[in-house]
Amino acid sequence: MAGTFSQLSLHIVFSTKRREPWINADLAARLHAYLGGIVRSEKGVALEVGGVEDHVHFLVRWRPDETISNLLRHVKARSSRWVHESSPQLRSFAWQERYSVFSVSKSQEPAVRRYIQRQRDHHAREDFASELIRLLNAHEIEYDEKYLLG
Repeated sequence: MAGTFSQLSLHIVFSTKRREPWINADLAARLHAYLGGIVRSEKGVALEVGGVEDHVHFLVRWRPDETISNLLRHVKARSSRWVHESSPQLRSFAWQERYSVFSVSKSQEPAVRRYIQRQRDHHAREDFASELIRLLNAHEIEYDEKYLLG
């Protein structure tokens, strides 16, 4: 793809299955690093990875020759397997099937990075459901509430 030039930055958000608070501080540091490694192994760039106990946010620079759904399939499957193998007490850990993805212009990457870095402070004021609805509305994405939090 020598003649293909792209700048595809994405803000990706997904949660644990049933919004279970599996991701404690110890797991979070290791898991976020592992998630970034999976993105790199898929030939993407993880610019920022963060989150709280029940969900994660990524800022990813992605490639034009592969789908986002394939990236997320690899990220979720490989990270779930890693959690199960590295933390046997988290045998029930799982990610939700769905995800949200938002395009990010180059000029907004620093703001999205800060937003991801400040998730702990942010969620002291706003729950995940409100956050997701706010993001969907800000990006003018239509949604059916029955699919938001399941």
